Formats: sequence, C-alpha cells, structure tokens
Amino acid sequence: MSPLKWIRTSQMNISLSEPLRGPGRDHSTNSVSGHFLYVTKKAGLKADWASFQSPRLAPTNSTHPCRMVMYTHQFGRVSGGLSVLVAEKAIYPVWERGGSLGDVWVKAEVEFVINSTFQILFVAATRDQAYGGIAIDDITLSPECHFSNEPMPRPSFPRPPKHPCTEDSKMCDFQEDCIDGEDEAQCGDFSYEQGSKGWTDTSIGSQSWELKRELNNASTEEFLYVKESPGQQLTEAQTRSPLLGPSGPACTLHFSYRVTGSNPHTGDVFVAVVDSVLGTLPWLWEFSGRTGQDPASWIKEEVYIGARDHRFQLEFRGRAQKLGHDAAIAVKDVSYVSCHPNYIPSTSGELSCDFEKDLCGWYQDQIDNYDWRAVNGTDHTTGTGRSLVVDMWDPTLRGLYGHLLSLHQHTLTQHCLTFFYKLYGPQTGALNVKVVYADGSEVLLWTRGGAHGNLWHEGHCPVPPQLTAYQLVFEAVRSGFDGQVVIDDVEFVQGPCSLPTMCSFEGQLCGYSRSGAALWNHQNWASTRIGPKTDHSLETEMGYYMLAHSSVEVLPQGSVMTLTSPLHQSVGHTECVHFWYHTGGQNPGTLRVYVKPVKGIKTLLFSSSLSQGDVWHLAMGNIRWYGDWQLQFEVKGSGDISTYIAVDDITFSTHSCPATDEMCDLERGLCGWTNTQSHSLDRLDWDLSSLLTEPHYPTPQYDHTLGNKSGHFLFLPSSPRDTASQNAWLLSPHLPPTKGTCLQFWAYQSVANDSKLTVWRLSEGFRDELLSMTEAGPSWRHFHTNITSEREYQIVFEGLKGIKGVLALDDFGYTVGVNCAGEHTDQTPRPSHDLTAAVVASVVVAVLLVLTVSGLLVFYLRRHGHIKAQAKDLRSEFFK
Repeated sequence: MSPLKWIRTSQMNISLSEPLRGPGRDHSTNSVSGHFLYVTKKAGLKADWASFQSPRLAPTNSTHPCRMVMYTHQFGRVSGGLSVLVAEKAIYPVWERGGSLGDVWVKAEVEFVINSTFQILFVAATRDQAYGGIAIDDITLSPECHFSNEPMPRPSFPRPPKHPCTEDSKMCDFQEDCIDGEDEAQCGDFSYEQGSKGWTDTSIGSQSWELKRELNNASTEEFLYVKESPGQQLTEAQTRSPLLGPSGPACTLHFSYRVTGSNPHTGDVFVAVVDSVLGTLPWLWEFSGRTGQDPASWIKEEVYIGARDHRFQLEFRGRAQKLGHDAAIAVKDVSYVSCHPNYIPSTSGELSCDFEKDLCGWYQDQIDNYDWRAVNGTDHTTGTGRSLVVDMWDPTLRGLYGHLLSLHQHTLTQHCLTFFYKLYGPQTGALNVKVVYADGSEVLLWTRGGAHGNLWHEGHCPVPPQLTAYQLVFEAVRSGFDGQVVIDDVEFVQGPCSLPTMCSFEGQLCGYSRSGAALWNHQNWASTRIGPKTDHSLETEMGYYMLAHSSVEVLPQGSVMTLTSPLHQSVGHTECVHFWYHTGGQNPGTLRVYVKPVKGIKTLLFSSSLSQGDVWHLAMGNIRWYGDWQLQFEVKGSGDISTYIAVDDITFSTHSCPATDEMCDLERGLCGWTNTQSHSLDRLDWDLSSLLTEPHYPTPQYDHTLGNKSGHFLFLPSSPRDTASQNAWLLSPHLPPTKGTCLQFWAYQSVANDSKLTVWRLSEGFRDELLSMTEAGPSWRHFHTNITSEREYQIVFEGLKGIKGVLALDDFGYTVGVNCAGEHTDQTPRPSHDLTAAVVASVVVAVLLVLTVSGLLVFYLRRHGHIKAQAKDLRSEFFK
C-alpha cells in the first residue's frame, strides 16, 4: 500500500507550511478556513498514489441510478490525475480526469448502476514535481444512493500493469522499443488496437470529450466526440494525448473529423500542441462552421507537426454552439505519420528548391509563432506556380516571427545561398537569414527590412565554412499587420557568392575583403562605442557597417586601407552604384572609390576629404565597363586624431544613376530617397507599386508619369488592418544650404479629409512645415514650394494613413539653387564631392579602345623593331 494519504485540511493550514500548494479556498464556503480533502507529494517520495473510499452502498438499477456530484481541484505539475473506481466483486474505473486543470474548482458528475453492494473509491496520482496538488470538496450523493450494512465480498483487485519494458522517456516516442510494441500502443494513435485509449479528457467546462464505440455495418467504429458536461466554465472541450516525441521534421497528424448539424455554424474544432517546456503553443489547425448535415460524412485532414525537440502532447479542442440530437463534433482515425525523429523523406536531400512540389530540404519550425504557407499564383519561377508566403495581414497570424528551417548541414567549404524575395506592404517587417547551431546559438547572415514593393528582388547570402553541424533559417519578422514576405527559387551551391546587388553588412561582409596598412572594421556602435551611433540600414545602435579608423595612431598620415568587393561580371550596360558614408572628426582623411578592372587601370569613381557632420550621406556613380571588375573603397590617413570614415548599404542598380535636376518618376527606383526605419519617427513605409502589380490594396487608376497601369508611384493605402492615423516618412538625401530651392511633386488622394500629407524641412533634428494638404483630389494634382535653409537639410514627405482610399506620390524632385520662379539663388557652385547630387563617373568605351589599341601597338612595334617610325604612322592612322 502507498504511504501517501488524503488529509482533511484547509488552505489556512497549508499556507503556513507550503504556500505554493493547495487550492487557495474551499468550494463550500469560498474561504481560506473552509475544509476539503487534499493530497500532494511528500518530501522524499517520487510519483505515487493515494486513495479513500465511501461506506458500503446498496445495489442500484437503471431506473433509479445512484448519482454523485463532487468538485475537484487539480493544480500544478504534481497533479497526475484523479480517478473514480467501483469496488464490488471486482475493482474497475468508471470516471477519470487527467493531469492539471488549472487553478479552478471543477464540477463532476458520476452515475452508478450496480446490481450488488459496492463502494466508491477515489484515487489520486501524484508526480515528482515542484508544486501543486489534488483536492476534493462537496461530495453529494443523490437520494437513490442508500448506505448498506450488507456484507460484500472482498473484491478482486485488478491485475497490476506489466512492468514497463522501457524507461518513461521512450514511451510514445514514435519508435518501438519493446518486443510487442506496447510502448507505442496507447499513445492516442487509432491505428494501434488500444491506441485510442491514450486520450485523456481535460475539460473543465460545460462540454467534454468522450471515446465512443458504435457498431457500423458489422464493424466497430471508434471516435472521440463532444458531449455535455457538468462543468461550469465557458471553455472548449479538451482532450490530450500522452507525452509524445521528440519528433522529426516530416511528422504529420492524420485524422478525420465532422462538425454536423442544422445550424450553418454548428461549432469549432482545433488542434493544439502542449510543449513540455514551453507550454501551450499557437493552434496548428482550426475549423469553424459545419462540414454538412450528414453524420456519416467525414472529412480527412492532415496537420503538420514537424520537428519538436521536447516531449509534447497533442490536444483536440471542440466547442459546439448548442449540443443536441442534430449537432455533433467528432474525430476519428487519428494516426501519427513519419514522426520518427530520425526520419527524413527521400525527396528532402537538397536545399535548392522552387517549392513547386514540396519544401525539399526545408521544414517549418514548430517553436516559433507562425508558419510559412505554400501559395499558388504569383511565384518567381513560372509566374503561376508556388512560392512560400507569410501574410502579415492574416487575422489568424499570431506572434512576432516564423521560421523555415533547413535540415542539418555539414559543409566544410564556403557556400552561397541565393534566393528571390518580396517585402511588400506599408508595415511589412523584415526577412532574415540565420545560421543556428546545435546548442541553440545563432548568427545573423543577411537581413532586409521595410517596404520593397510588390517586386521580386534577388538575395545573395554567403555561408562561411562550418566546423560543426548547423541549420539555415529563413526568418519572417513582423513589425505590424499590414504586409507580406515571400521567398522562392532558393539555391544552395558550393563556392563564394558573386557581388550582391545590395550589401547592408548586417551579419557579414558580403564577400568584401580588407587590406592595407590597417583593416576596415565590421562593427556596430553598441559593441564598440566608436563610429556612427546608428547604422544606415536599421537606424539602430545594433546595426552594422564598415568603419575605417583614420586616426594617426591607427592609420599613419599618407597610408591607405582598402575594402574590395567580390568580382562583378560584365553586364554590357550602364549600372548605378550608390552607397552611404559617414565621417567623424575635423580632418577624417580622404575616401576614394574606384572601379578596379581585372585587366586595366583602376578608375576613380568618387572622392571626398571633407568632414560631413554626424549624418549619413549618399553617393552615386555610373559604371559602364566591358569586362569583369571590382569596387574598391580606399581611405587615406590625414594625420589627425579621433577620426573615422564609415560605409554602409552599397547597392547596384541595373540602370544609370538619376541626375539631381531630374524629377524622380519612380520607374528606376527611389532616386536616393529612403523610407526611414526608425520607430521613433514613423510606423509605416511608403511602398512602390503600379496598378498592374497591385493585387491587394486600393491604388490610383494610373500613375502620373506614363498615365497607364504599368507606371509606378509611391502609395500609402488603406487596408483592413487597423493602422489608420499611423505615419510614414520618406526622406531625401542631405541637401546643402540654400537661398532658394524648388520642390515639386504630384499627389493623389482618393478620399478627401481622410489621409494627410505634410512636407517638412528637417535640419539638425528640428523640422519646419513647408506644406500640408488633406484634399489633393481623386486625380493627380501638382504642388510646388520654395525651400530656404541656412544649414544642411533634408526634405520629408510624411503621410498619415486614412481608413479608406489611398494617398500617393509621383514625379517629385528638387532643383538645388533654383527657386520655383526659375531664378538661380545660389551663385557659388557646389563642390564636386557634395553628396546631395549623383556622383557621376562614367568609364567611356573609347578609353577602353585606346588602351586596347595601345597594347596592340606596343606588341606590333616590338615584333618588327621599327618603334619610332611605325609608331608615328600608326598614331596618325588611328587619329585620322
């Protein structure tokens, strides 16, 4: 017999010795002094049980059954469950309620139809855990329950269960460790003979689950169904499996279900996971409404469980609007498929994937907040196939991030992960690529954030050699509820990446190499307290950039350090490179940027040696080179102290750079204007779109530049999500002081007095309003305003989102030093290094021809030995 005993006590007595135990109050008087029966784990005991029994009771029958009502409190991890048994000729269970049900008193009713003298036994099981216990109060027997003085035979005790054939941690772990497979037989898997017995009802409300067997066409059908229950809480019916797992990445729950009745919304059914470490996680699956009116009609369902490192329980939850003869919620044919922790499908060997058939070597993380979904329609591969999507506007989406994990990798050489992605919408969030190790540590390799338009962009992510096993992770991070993240056409190949079209230096160097008298540092402000306080990409102290310490003690006067990109292959047309840089100190040194061809002499693209203040400045340059080349950043020391030059966000575009006196028509990007990522300034982003590429939001009927559906504009749309009255900032590059610069733009506002557009002049943290409008009108309208400033400044378009319609911008720009009347106001020309304009340094094809011909000339003359005479003839012939 067990040494553990039930005791009659009160919370007042328990709290003095064990404040983390007990139900808090009794049920009868709802006071700390009220009494109840209570059992909990004693010090020194492991898992155990305790019982007590009623007096002998007289036989009953079906017309006059004995009914018992009681209230139970099963709280904390100590609670292993409570059972009610009948002792007559034998002892057998008639009611049970498993595990912990929370800090509540729960009503229970049990009916006894026994044709001999009997006793009621109450048995509580305790676990070896830190806190909690089991209590019973207010046991009431109906008038049909009569005490009896008749002797009763000594009941035969049930045969004790077989000694477990394996340890507890291997029970229900999706692999048979016992000869007869009994370790997996009662795990809630209906495919086993006794598998259905693994489910335990944990309901505390007016509905609960019960296992039912029905004879159907000479065969027995087993199913779980929702029935009425005496509980008084307004909660769903709940039933749980035993502890399962861990599981592998292909693990799937199969079952059939029905929600039938005359009401179009008969009820709801859900599948949840209860992690042994993390607790109840977000729902894996849910259904609302009804499946039909025919009770014989079942629907098959598959729910992805995925890889789970901890033991877990599956939970079916159900809630009927009103239970009756024509309303039913039921589940049957439950099975676990491909759940062995080491099982990997034969089709999942490669990480390169277009997601048309499956996820290849990728799978959903099951300890994150939400999943990536395979969606048909607008993929990158074929335009009509599948891509992986996270819709931030989905109302069922919960939490902050969703992970797509690769299978474990072992690569001792450098690899490149390339993919196509979209970041679309005014409140999209971010897309990250990380590497995760077995100990749970992770390293960020690549990140993008903010609105990038409903357009495909190519991502290049170098993956350094790894000495231990690792996993790659695509992480979608939400910043709100109004956007979409999409990925497609993933490739994972050995070797370095080519020059990426955009490098933010978050996580890694993007293949850039460092050399010279000192080395560029890959750093952020938070870890060094040196350099710019925030980066340009994320606008936070945690954001990374490349920093050249140009102080004399690091970089002697006249010495240089270089930062060189990976090799860029010739594309045969003009490209624009633009980057952001930041200087510190009075005399920071000289920053020069070169195009360094594989063959030939490097060409200067940009140069600056002036202190630019505590701000990030934009530089641009055109590159046209027939041949492979690299981009090289060179810093030359000036001999000063406490100086630096930083570089961030290097981007290559497949078109020439815009000129500063041109209007930005948005057909080739944002022309150096940027959405701020600072949450202290705004919450939304202006997004680039066109009517042809806009499937979700309201838009103008055409753009202003081209006047058709394919032309682009920036817009701030209304949406079903509640982000009204939130703002979005669009900032120009830093502009020089001016006595008169003209800003012009076209605006569209479909609903008057709904959204709002304000134009600010921002300088040294202070802003002045230049223009404000709330009634641009449902057609494109032109605006212009003069700007004067004694200090360097930026122009800000601030949009305030409305609840309907759309606010849009197109064809905006400024004429530096020329006012709106066309008058030149700034007589002194700006220096060539001023970054408010595009820095244009085209490498002319004719120069290449001259170099090529010169090389041939030297070769020819050396061969024939007539250098002076032949050189004169060839030069005169070439320049005719």
